Amino acid sequence: MARTARALPSADWLLPRLRICRYLSLASFVALAALLLIWNLGYAAVPRSLLWAVLAVQVLPLLLLAPGIIGGHPRTHSWACFVVNLYFIQGVLAAFDPSRRLFGWLEILLSLTLFTTALLYTRWCAQYQRIGSAGESREE
Repeated sequence: MARTARALPSADWLLPRLRICRYLSLASFVALAALLLIWNLGYAAVPRSLLWAVLAVQVLPLLLLAPGIIGGHPRTHSWACFVVNLYFIQGVLAAFDPSRRLFGWLEILLSLTLFTTALLYTRWCAQYQRIGSAGESREE
């Protein structure tokens, strides 16, 4: 039994949502990177000899995603959904430590926001592209 395809939403419905999700994902991405930098440089009890190694391990995945997130590429947003799970796990672990509780909850909040908005941005971009390709095929 074949399933019938659902109707795509209109472009007027998608465009504002795409814009909002893009800005929210970009804002949460920058805030997550800033939180990691501020925490590790100012509050974490990391020895100076290991500080740059810890920063590299924590911030490097975000730096690899930065050009695509800033550029608004849907594929990079979908990869961000995978990578941000590492920060969510780190936040959950930190939230159980009384000395890092605030950092943990902030990291959980920012990673969930980034995950949700990046996921919605990827989905709605795919739908918007399908609308455009369906419109082109009808014109021919």
